[in-house]
Formats: sequence, structure tokens, C-alpha cells
Amino acid sequence: MQIVVNHNANKKEQDPRFMFFRRGGVRFIFGDRETLKPAIVSNLGHYRYKVFVERLKWHLPCEEGREFDQFDRSDTMHLIALGDREEIVGCARLLPTTRPYLLESVFPALLNGQPAPSSPQVWELSRFAAVDFSQDRRSVMKQFSVREAVELMRISMVCAKYCGARKLVTVSPMGVERLLAWAGFSWVRAGRPLEFGGELVVAGYIDVA
Repeated sequence: MQIVVNHNANKKEQDPRFMFFRRGGVRFIFGDRETLKPAIVSNLGHYRYKVFVERLKWHLPCEEGREFDQFDRSDTMHLIALGDREEIVGCARLLPTTRPYLLESVFPALLNGQPAPSSPQVWELSRFAAVDFSQDRRSVMKQFSVREAVELMRISMVCAKYCGARKLVTVSPMGVERLLAWAGFSWVRAGRPLEFGGELVVAGYIDVA
């Protein structure tokens, strides 16, 4: 996979908390709230609301039209995929497990009694979606189209490795687990699947290094 990393002289793009990739016609930006443009952060909230609240019908405690939660902190890293009109077509969130994160705080039952990871080499992947609303190409999962999701996962792993991760931990629907296996990612379950909100979900680890 060829990835072009931008080395623009712009001060923000020299910040170690900000990276820029281009893959085909899609531009990927990776950074925290301080390094991402405010308009991008605002659009991310709207995009996540459309995917997770309106499309997937998740019951999330968020304001109307914007989805952010307690894990969207100053140290949270966001990967955002932009189309040719600068519209968001995908996103992913990376959290260090050395601070509170989704699996540990909300879904610890998925660990089957095992302690939640807490290591600078393990980061959590969450709020993963690859939906291009301008084309409205729905997959059965509604959360992604397969080709774009695989590409977003690969870029997520590049970004996680950049942050020092050797493994990702994530909470995923069963369909995402099947996608990971089909695409050849190294996936190991952390425990048995359980039902949350009427959907079977499972926690697992993905090798990065």
C-alpha cells in the first residue's frame, strides 16, 4: 500500500500530533482537537451523529445533530477521511488505554473477567465508520462499505503505530469481526460476544506491529 505523507511547511502540519495522507482520491487527516481545524471537528460531530444515531439507531447521550462523548478529550486522536469536496466519508477514533476508554468504562463485560488493558502500546479503536453520504452506498452493515472500510482500517493501523501502539483493542459488531478476518487482519477475541442494545458485539485485539 502506498501512502503519501504531506510535508507542507505549514506549522500545523509539522506538529507531531497532526498527519496528512492521500490515498487515491481520498485525503486522510489525523490529529487531536487542538491541531484539527474547528470546522473539521464540527463536521466530524455531525457526521458521527448521522452514522451512529440516525443510521445505526444507537442510543447515545449527545446533543441534537452532533455526536461526541466523554472520551473525546484533548488527548483523543481522530482519523478523518475527506472526499473530493472536503466532505467527511469516514472516521475513526484512537484512545490511549492508559486513560479511561470505551471498552474499560462501558463494556468491561466483554473482557470475560480479564483486566482491561492499560498500556502505552495498546490503543482503543472506536467510532469507526466509512459511509459516503453523497453517494449513499449502504452495505448490509450500514456502518461502512467494504473497500473503504478496509482502507480506513489500514490507515488507522498506520496512525496507531505512529502513536506507539503495537495492538488495537476494539468493541465491534459481529459483522466487523467477519470483515477483519476476510481482509486478513490479525484479530483475536478478548471474550465471548454479548448482546447490547439488541445487537451482538464482541471485543478483540488487532495486531499493529
